This record gives sequence, structure tokens and C-alpha cells, in this order.
Amino acid sequence: MHLIQLTKILALVALANGAPLAARKLLGARFVLPIDGGRKFLDGRPLFGPSKTVRGVVAAIVITTFCAPLIGLEMSVGAIAAAAAMAGDLLSSFLKRRLNFPPSSQAIGLDQLPESLFPMLACRDALSLTPADIILGLAIFFAGELILSRILYSVHLRDTPY
Repeated sequence: MHLIQLTKILALVALANGAPLAARKLLGARFVLPIDGGRKFLDGRPLFGPSKTVRGVVAAIVITTFCAPLIGLEMSVGAIAAAAAMAGDLLSSFLKRRLNFPPSSQAIGLDQLPESLFPMLACRDALSLTPADIILGLAIFFAGELILSRILYSVHLRDTPY
């Protein structure tokens, strides 16, 4: 097990997933541009939905990239981790729209796994992560995200407790 490297990738994933929330709280309605531009998929439902914005993805990539050196990682690892986390988050939103979940609704597992698995896989060589590290990382992120979401809601940094 590579616990230090696992801790670092979890920190990057947390930054990438928290940055869009921070951007929304700091910027309010400014610079909101939905990634899907309001487009619908073949099923008539939104591609991703209005809560997935260019501002959020840019915030995730910029913040995670520039914070990576603070934990001893190359900026490129931060950028890759953030881009992969956002890709996982977008996949989750795409699938939730196909399953008829409303935007910002909770889908346990679907909300946590892609946005943590994708960056761990994308950074596995750079961080020497083993399959066991990745499985442990997924479990830690899953539990941590559920707990942290409730804390962020209680201090009014999230609009929903999940």
C-alpha cells in the first residue's frame, strides 16, 4: 500500500470536487455557463443539466493544478486528476439524466465512484497506485464524501445535505 500517495490523490480529488462549490459561493450567478449549453440528448432530457458549468470545471482544474505542488506533486498531476474527476462527475450527471434523476439529486455510488475512480486511474502510474490502493481510495472517498457533504450543508456551503 502507498498510503502517502493515496492521501495525496484523495486530497486532489477533494479539491477538484470542492472547487465548483467554492466558485459558486464566491461568484454567485456570475460566469454561469452550462457545459451542455442547454442541449438535450436523444431522449429529450438535458445532456448534463444546468448545475454542470464551465465555471465549475475551470475552477476545479485551476485550483487543483495550482494546489498540487503544495502537497509535493507536479502541477500536471493536479491538472490530470482534476480533469479526470470532472469527467467522472459529468459521466455521473449524464447517467443520472438518462435514469431520470433531477439535477443535483442524490444517487449513492453513482455520485461518488466515477469522480474518484477516474482520477485514481488517470494518476495511477504517476503515483504508483496499486489496485488495492485504488479500492481503498474509493472506499475512503465514498464514506468521506457522504460525511463531508452533510458537514458542508450544515455550515451552508452546500444547498443539499448530499
